[in-house]
Amino acid sequence: MDSLNKKGKMTPIFNTSPPKTINDMVTDQMCNNPCCFFCIMKEPDTSLRRSCLATCFKEMSVINRDDQQHVLVLSGLWNIAMAQPDDPEFISLGIFDCMVSLLEKGTNDRSWLFRGQNIYIPYYAAHVIGSYTMNKVEFAEKAVLAGVIPPLMELLRGKISWVEQRVAVRALGHLASYERTFEAVAAYEEELVRLTMNLASTCLHQVYTKFVGVKDENKRSKYHCDLLTRGVGGLEMENRKAEEWASQLQCWSLYLLNCFACKERSLNLICNQGFLVDLCGMWGGLVNHSSPAGVGLIRILCYSKYGRQNISESKQVLENLCHLSRSSDDWQYMGIDCLLLLLKDIDTRYKVIEIVTMFLIDLVELKSLGDRSNLGETITKTLLLDYKQSKFRIKNSHVLKALQQTWELKVERRKREKTMSVEKIEEKRVLVNLIKQQANHVFWLGDVEEAIKMYNEALDTCPLKLRKERMVLYSNRAQCYLLLRDPDAAIRDSTRALCLSNPTNSHGKSLWRRSQAYDMKGLAKESLMDCIMFINSVTTTTNNKRVKIPYYAARMISKQMEATWLFVNAQSKFTRSDDDYEISSNEDDHQLECDEMMRQMMMMMMEKKSIASGEHLLDI
Repeated sequence: MDSLNKKGKMTPIFNTSPPKTINDMVTDQMCNNPCCFFCIMKEPDTSLRRSCLATCFKEMSVINRDDQQHVLVLSGLWNIAMAQPDDPEFISLGIFDCMVSLLEKGTNDRSWLFRGQNIYIPYYAAHVIGSYTMNKVEFAEKAVLAGVIPPLMELLRGKISWVEQRVAVRALGHLASYERTFEAVAAYEEELVRLTMNLASTCLHQVYTKFVGVKDENKRSKYHCDLLTRGVGGLEMENRKAEEWASQLQCWSLYLLNCFACKERSLNLICNQGFLVDLCGMWGGLVNHSSPAGVGLIRILCYSKYGRQNISESKQVLENLCHLSRSSDDWQYMGIDCLLLLLKDIDTRYKVIEIVTMFLIDLVELKSLGDRSNLGETITKTLLLDYKQSKFRIKNSHVLKALQQTWELKVERRKREKTMSVEKIEEKRVLVNLIKQQANHVFWLGDVEEAIKMYNEALDTCPLKLRKERMVLYSNRAQCYLLLRDPDAAIRDSTRALCLSNPTNSHGKSLWRRSQAYDMKGLAKESLMDCIMFINSVTTTTNNKRVKIPYYAARMISKQMEATWLFVNAQSKFTRSDDDYEISSNEDDHQLECDEMMRQMMMMMMEKKSIASGEHLLDI
């Protein structure tokens, strides 16, 4: 599948590798019939092979009987299309005309569809179309001329099942991604956009209720099981593949909508407030980590004035973007991009500034993020844009104080320190380390609030150039806030420490502290991503070949993976009738778990024990 890169250009996202090469697949077919497709593929005479293949495609196009051989041929074509999507041979021999005929037969003749193995044919036909239109606009143009769009629309309407919808929306997304074939898809614009929005919002529930939630193997659709696992593996494998396919179905649906949003088409439909909120919950997650999913479409909408206007009116969407901007998610930069675009637009700036300021101020010392350099400076300039005038338009005293502190840190303090000599900086370093050691001592004695005051003093003293020292101070103060059960303050300080780390988001202890704080707030996705990054830091910094993942991190991963499972919301709706008591129990369990974690941390602090082998509660 394709995606939009940072400049709005279409680039590949999904790259599914075929199970076998063409030669392996052809060799595996043990058939001596010289007229069959697989025998034709072995023909060394190019001219004769092409002639026979053209005849084969024509014969398949006028299929009027049940023939198991057609399913085998389509399975072979599927393999070939996946392996060689840029090979023009089959395109020139009329493969698209053949696939259109098979799709029309499958969508118009229900009695034929459910005879023999014909039910497999529409899936393979649509998949072949999607594979051959993935990379080359010339192939896409020939597909449109062959008439692939009407039968693909039938599949998108749900004429058969979600499995066929998945390959249909994939193929339509490829066709819509090219300038030369976009208008052919846009002929169905309103219906297509509505159908795709609904599919993106409901597909997970649909896949769960119709497949994953069906625990009795005998009640599951056999052809769905066969397509998902190719006959390999049992119930667990089927569920894993169904989860992967459901995620792809959702992400490919969003990709198709991206194609319209990029051109500022159908924004009145896509910017529906309910759908914008739904987008916040659409996350490729660990199953499909290569797709930005919902936030990718939100960012595209933020490039248009109409999109910004609608997004600025949704507090839930704004808060979701804010949490993303302070996470270690791969798409953190997209959350930041969206917030900056909203702040730079004078018509939306003062609608969002009181919400987003309290998040973005923690990122002002960020140096780089991916290929974005000096990102902290960009954030600072955007926040302090018309700073003196904005003071009269902002009513929230906390926001005004935050902006004032940012001005003091990034403008006034920088001016004062600009002329500071190397000797003076070293003198400050010694003083800061002394205050920090005193704060650490007070912390170990159990006076956490006094330790916070001393870390504050150290931060006020520490020059901005001493990034490593500032990182440690923020991280230690975050630990104090965790023990005081103040997750918001712990997230703020952990984020500031991670911005100062080199590379960004690499300081293990800050990642673990923020993961705990997000857990206390019930933000499972953010907690999960930080915990994964923390484990990565542990495994990459140790010299021991046998790396042991800390038990507390493994426990957190297990908890958050369950909470962020792709079907967790669908499952809760599916079982809502008998889980009222269970929900309240889960909330109590979560509270008890947080209390127990804090209790254990306090005991370790008082006993001056390490959290894990060689790792102390505070940075030294």
